[in-house]
Amino acid sequence: MTIASVVNDDVATKGALSGLSELFDGERERWALWSPVLMGAGIAAYFAMPFEPPVWSALSLPILASVVFLLRTRWSILSLFMLAALLAATGFTTAQVRSIYVAAPVLAKAYGPAPVQGRVVRLESFATSSRILLDQVRLRGIAESATPQYVRIRLNRSEQPVLGTRVSVFAKLMPPSAPVIPGGYDFRRRAWFERLGGVGFAMGGVRLLENDVGAGEPDLRTGVAIFRQGVTDRIRAAVPGAAGAVAAALITGDRSAIPTDVIDAMRNSGLAHLLAISGLHMGLVAACLFLGFRILLAVSETVTLRFPIKKWAAVFALVGSAGYLILAGATVPTQRAFLMTGLVLIAVFFDRIAISLRLVAWAAAVILLTTPESLLGASFQMSFAAAVALVSVYEQGWRPMKGRFGSGWPGRLALYFGGVALTTLVAGAVTGLFAMYHFGRITHFGLAANLLAVPMTALWIMPWAVVSLLLMPFGLEALGLVPMGWGIEQVIGIADTVGHWPGAVSLVPTMPSWGLAAIALGGLWLCLRRLRWRYLGIVGIVAGLLSMALHTPPDVLVSDDGGVMAVRSPEGELVMNNNRRDRRVVESWLTASGQQVARYGGGEDVPATMMSCDPLACVAHLRGQAIALVENARALQEDCSSADIVISAVPVRGLCRSAGLVIDRFDLWRHGAHAVWINPPGRPVVKTVADDSGTRPWSPARAKASRAGTDQ
Repeated sequence: MTIASVVNDDVATKGALSGLSELFDGERERWALWSPVLMGAGIAAYFAMPFEPPVWSALSLPILASVVFLLRTRWSILSLFMLAALLAATGFTTAQVRSIYVAAPVLAKAYGPAPVQGRVVRLESFATSSRILLDQVRLRGIAESATPQYVRIRLNRSEQPVLGTRVSVFAKLMPPSAPVIPGGYDFRRRAWFERLGGVGFAMGGVRLLENDVGAGEPDLRTGVAIFRQGVTDRIRAAVPGAAGAVAAALITGDRSAIPTDVIDAMRNSGLAHLLAISGLHMGLVAACLFLGFRILLAVSETVTLRFPIKKWAAVFALVGSAGYLILAGATVPTQRAFLMTGLVLIAVFFDRIAISLRLVAWAAAVILLTTPESLLGASFQMSFAAAVALVSVYEQGWRPMKGRFGSGWPGRLALYFGGVALTTLVAGAVTGLFAMYHFGRITHFGLAANLLAVPMTALWIMPWAVVSLLLMPFGLEALGLVPMGWGIEQVIGIADTVGHWPGAVSLVPTMPSWGLAAIALGGLWLCLRRLRWRYLGIVGIVAGLLSMALHTPPDVLVSDDGGVMAVRSPEGELVMNNNRRDRRVVESWLTASGQQVARYGGGEDVPATMMSCDPLACVAHLRGQAIALVENARALQEDCSSADIVISAVPVRGLCRSAGLVIDRFDLWRHGAHAVWINPPGRPVVKTVADDSGTRPWSPARAKASRAGTDQ
């Protein structure tokens, strides 16, 4: 290598670094937008770890990154990377501190049937049952230090205890359930951050406990819950049926009473977002309060000329929006909507630009710093994905749209419906990507449904909702709720019609987690960057979509108790054993597989060469392998001698030494649900829930022992 070549290489390297530096400098005003993204990366890293990191790491990482960052003498690309590391470390620390802060006892094993005493702090009413959340829990035979802070119990439909009262229920409780498939939804993790230590069902009636020591006065949270329940009851009394249930969902956020067929129709038509209080609802409430109060003040010429009524209206709308946030239960979409709406109103007060990506970034940062676990939920992901995409699109295209359509009323009308169509297309496309991951479905006619339903919601339903709330203190809420119910009935009709169009919904297999991450990062790069290199984000989105084709689904699935087992047919559908059907497990597996109807071994649509079943076991044949799904010990001797793979809901105890792979009851107890890939000519690949979840506060390790049969 000559000196000239070395010099040329050095010059080229410096030139590349200089070009990269110029690109970063050109995006200087957009750097702050990446703060919540980097914090989210740190939070995701914490939750992805297979073990709980030591407590000292929660403080050492940001301190170390801060020191290195502060020691930099000048601003450079390295400084940016160190600042990024500091933000990621902040997210990591926030998640770990939050996990420690919410720690509460969790049932180690099943409890009961036995009496459960506690105070009712939440009541949900469903079509055929109701559900209560209890605090101040007392469990017979369990020490106070090991008693969960909250337990949730499903009751009979006729049971409607009063919020704030102490009750006793004869019930069976279980620890929060583990995922039903490796990599699936982890209810245990959600329950941990909600301090929910047990769930179960009642086996008797609810008995009111009178003069119980510790009942006391209701705290603030219980008082708010009682108030929300009272408003919900008055709404349903004024508007009975499905329309009243939807009205309650739009005002108080209680969706429990909405009939299943209405929820399915809203999902299939792409209108499910109308049922979750989010930016649309919060913005409409704030707009109604702002415009209404400003018009009221404008009646007086003196007040209009002497005082800043626009700023007064902004303050009034901000206070009203805060009340709506509390009334709606302060869920993650509602918090995000309130933060963004509040910042818009504050900007109006100070005569600043109202809506921008910086506003969305601040809202995301606040939520991630207060509830970092929300990053993993569909609610956070879909709401912020839609917000980022919409603000980015309207930043670039709103002025050209206004100039094209003109200023007359025909132009304004066209602009409004064009805006609804554009909003639907952008939000539907973005949230649809996340819906594929979380729900395994794509809706095709959401544009048509939203063009009809969104104007009805914006111009009729939500204004009457505000009127009904203003009239409620005087007992006149029916004057607003009844016409609101008329509009809701029209929206339900639209959803039912569009949702039943042929091909309204397509079911797709769940994409792997890395595919969703690639889509999210690609979309953020596309929306948050401004220069031409932003289009590199399309590569990430395409890679995420291709992940579904590259992902190989498991050939065999087994539930954690061995009661439900399934084998994937050559056509790609799951065929399940027909001796026991656990609805929760079956529905989750079907969703992950993109399958609508369950198929069972021994059925007319399943050939005996694929799977044959008797009352004791099922035998399936796949890729030259005989798979025995054993549910009774009497079938072990016969099936062990002929099967290559034995899946047993009962202990095997060394009986199946000739099988290449054995998974028995003890393996399932220790490791949870199993997934098996049959990859001839090698040994089957096994993945378990325990492998995927690791040892975390919400997923403690079972007793360590060798995998029975796997090494035979």
